[in-house]
Formats: sequence, structure tokens, C-alpha cells
Amino acid sequence: MPGFTTRAVTANGIRLALRDEGSGPAVVLCHGFPELAYSWRHQVPALAAAGFRALAPDQRGYGDSDRPDDVAAFDVHHLTGDLVGLLDALDIERAVFVGHDWGGLVGWMMPLLHPTRTAGVVGVNTPYLPRAPMAPIAMLRAAFGDSHYMVHFQQPGAADAALARDVRRVFTQLMRRGVPPEEAAARLAAWGRMPTMVEMVEAPESLGAALLSEEDLAVYVDAFNRTGFTGGINWYRNMDRNWETTPALDGARITVPSLMVVAEWDMALPPALAEPMRSLVDDLELATIPQCGHWTPQEQPEALNRILADWLGRRFGVGGGAG
Repeated sequence: MPGFTTRAVTANGIRLALRDEGSGPAVVLCHGFPELAYSWRHQVPALAAAGFRALAPDQRGYGDSDRPDDVAAFDVHHLTGDLVGLLDALDIERAVFVGHDWGGLVGWMMPLLHPTRTAGVVGVNTPYLPRAPMAPIAMLRAAFGDSHYMVHFQQPGAADAALARDVRRVFTQLMRRGVPPEEAAARLAAWGRMPTMVEMVEAPESLGAALLSEEDLAVYVDAFNRTGFTGGINWYRNMDRNWETTPALDGARITVPSLMVVAEWDMALPPALAEPMRSLVDDLELATIPQCGHWTPQEQPEALNRILADWLGRRFGVGGGAG
């Protein structure tokens, strides 16, 4: 985005646009859906000021980065390969990967698929989830039905077109501040089932206060009016492929230094999902941000920045193994 991403590199055969700020140990910030490198606008300068080189790419399928046509080009091997290619392009040996939402899933795969390039991992809202016992989409369908948004996303073109009809509404409806769990539970109970993301966007009511300023909203609306949502949705369309191509990760443990930051009011990824990590991650610290919903980097940036700067400073200060 003009004014945020500041350069582009060729990585893993595609063009990646990114913000590159600061010097010192490298920290790669991986955004989620439907987001951009811009989602880390509060963290990049804070990490640079704390003595780190903050790298925030528009990931494959998003913003000013390339959007391949092939759905299979968005599997976890390509997504993690992009981050390795980013390090190669910038002559960086290893980095700490910080991921939110889908970016967290990719970040947790880095030490498993590319251990020599990974100094550490931070999950923001997104915990490390071990490989499922069965294909994920079938598991979600069995638990929540066809209306679960990840299941609904498997239909070619359907959600893509519906979300693109009113991009501004997507962001005014989805990017909202967290609410207490009982309020979120009451809304789900009123639905009577798990709604699709399209239904959540088109609902007449909103849950939680608006999160984005008009200036911030304009960045997302301009970007997704230009690119559409297919690139990001294609990440979901590879969930079964990711499972099928990683049988060697059954029972895999995370051994690099790791930090898990949970948000008390995240209805999509509640803090309880992180509890099993205590027995799956060898070197783990956990932190909780109270009264915060799903969009933590933008909802409570100061709290997150303090947690990141403290942990990164203790574990990866000068001579700490990233860079």
C-alpha cells in the first residue's frame, strides 16, 4: 500500500510487497484474513524503536503482492516458502515469526518445515494446533455443518463474489472490538447455527464497537476493491491439501523459543485453545491481553507492543540468534 509497504522483493517466484523498518534481529510479521501488512502499522515502528528489524509483507494473494491463479499455489508449502524467500532476498539467515489469525498458522509451521530459518515464533491469538486426526474440512462439517464459514469457503467463487459486493461493509461488520463471551454466545444462539462469513457481513446488527477509523477503513476498502478476496480465501481452500501433504508432522513438537499471546474476548480463537500448547511446545511463555477481541494488533496495540518488546528483548536482543 502506498504509504505503508515501502519496497518489493522477488521471493519464492512471486513479488512480495513489504514494510521494512529498523535494524537488528529480524522479526517477520504475518497478517491474517482479511488483512494486509497495514494491520501491523502499530507494531512495525514500535519494534524498530526497540532495536529490531521489522518486516511486514502483504502475503501471497493480498495487497500489492502477487496473486497466482492456481488454488494449489496457496498451500502451506508455498506460504512458508514465501517467508524463506523473503529472508533470502534480504540476506537474512533466521528470523522470529510473529503471526496473527492465518498468519499464526503459517508462523507455527515455520519451525516444523524450515527449522534452520526460524529463531522463534509468536502466536497472536492463534495457538499451535497439532495435525488433526482427519481432514479438517470434513471435521468442521461434521461438527458445525455446511454453514461454517471455512466449509462455505470451499465453494468456488461463492463467498468471493458475495464479499466483494460491498467491501466497506465487510470491514465495518467484521473488524469490531471484542465483547464479553456471554454477548458473543447470545448472538450465536440467536443464529441457531454457525453462520457463514457472508451472513455475518450481511447481518443487520453489529456486535462490538467499530474498530477502524475512516482513514484506516479506506486503506482496506481501496485494497480489497482492487484485489478482491479470492487470494485470501484460497488459503482456506488448501486446508485439506495442507493436511494431506504433511503426514510427517503427526505429533510434531515446537522446540524453538515461543510466545503465545491470547485475547480474553476472542470469540474466534478463545484463550482455552492455547492450553494444550503447554505440553506441545518445549520453550513456551503465555501472555493474556484482557478485554480484547480477535483483532489484537489493531484493538490493543500498546499492550501487544509491550509484550512483544519485552519477550523479544529478553530472548533475541543483540546476539540473541535472529538476523
